[in-house]
Amino acid sequence: MQYNKVEICGVNTSQLTVLTEEQKRELLRTIHNGTESEKKRARDKMIEGNLRLVLSVIQRFSGRGENADDLFQVGVIGLIKAIDHFDCTMDVKFSTYGVPMIIGEVRRYLRDNNAVRVSRSMRDIAYHAMQVKEKLMTKRNREPSIEEIAAELKLPKDTVVLALESIVDPVSLYEPLFSDGNDTIYVMDQIGDCSDDRDWLDEISIRDSIKNLSPREKKIIGLRFFKGKTQMEVADEIGISQAQVSRIEKAALRHIKGE
Repeated sequence: MQYNKVEICGVNTSQLTVLTEEQKRELLRTIHNGTESEKKRARDKMIEGNLRLVLSVIQRFSGRGENADDLFQVGVIGLIKAIDHFDCTMDVKFSTYGVPMIIGEVRRYLRDNNAVRVSRSMRDIAYHAMQVKEKLMTKRNREPSIEEIAAELKLPKDTVVLALESIVDPVSLYEPLFSDGNDTIYVMDQIGDCSDDRDWLDEISIRDSIKNLSPREKKIIGLRFFKGKTQMEVADEIGISQAQVSRIEKAALRHIKGE
C-alpha cells in the first residue's frame, strides 16, 4: 500500500503539510508560553504539520496485518504526547524526540493487542518501565539504560529485562535487515548454526563439492556452517563487510548446489 497516496482516517495523505524546523520551534514556544487561544491554535497546527512524521513511522509496521487507520490514530496519540512534553530549551529537533514517542505508542498498542498472552503482573512491570523510560528520556534528553530504569522502579535489573522482553513482538526470520541493492540480509542470516555432527552440509554429502571453491569461499562456508558463526562474526574475522560475506556465501552455495 502506498500510504502517501491514500486516505487514512479521512486524511488525504498526499496533501499533508510539512513544517520547517523554525516553524515547529515557533509553534512549540507558543504552545508553552502563549495565551490559551494561541496555545490551542498552535497545537492544532503542530499536529497537522507533523502528520507526515506519523505516516513515516507507521510504515515501519505495515507488514503486520494491522489496519492502517488504527495505527495512524495511535501514532497521532504518540505525536500529541510528544508535543505536550517537548522541552523547547533542549537543543534537539522535534522529530528526534517525537519519533521514539510515536513508535512507543504504536508498540504499546500492538503489545496490548498481541495474541501471545503475557501475565498481568509482567505486563504491569513492562508498562511502568516504558513510562519511566519516557520520563527519563524527557528529563535527560537521551536513552536511559536498563540499570537506570530498574533503579527508578526499585526492581532487579533481570526482572525489568524479562518484563520488557516479554512484550516484544515476534520477528520473522525472513524480515529484511539490510540491502545494498543486490543482496538482502535477513534476520536468519544473523543467526549462528550450532548443530555439530549432523550439520546439513554433511547430510547432503557435499564435502567433495566444496573442494572446487576458492580459498575465501571455503573459509566462509567453513566458519558459517561448520563452526556456526554469524555473517557478522565471519566478516569481523576475515576483514570484509557483512554484505560481501553474504554475496560470497550465496555464490558458493549456488556452486555447491550445482555440483
